Amino acid sequence: REIEVLQLVSDGLVNREIGHRLFLSEETVKSHVRHLLAKLQARSRAHAVAVGFRRNLIA
Repeated sequence: REIEVLQLVSDGLVNREIGHRLFLSEETVKSHVRHLLAKLQARSRAHAVAVGFRRNLIA
């Protein structure tokens, strides 16, 4: 699910929009983003997207 969230972040969606797309609450999306930042050792959403591309997690 976190990879799906990362893909939607890379598409420029905000938490509320991601929640609507994936049928999740905004708080759940925020939680997924926090976990992504920690796992990817990223400092921001943009940094997480860059790391995701480099690691071929998203296209």
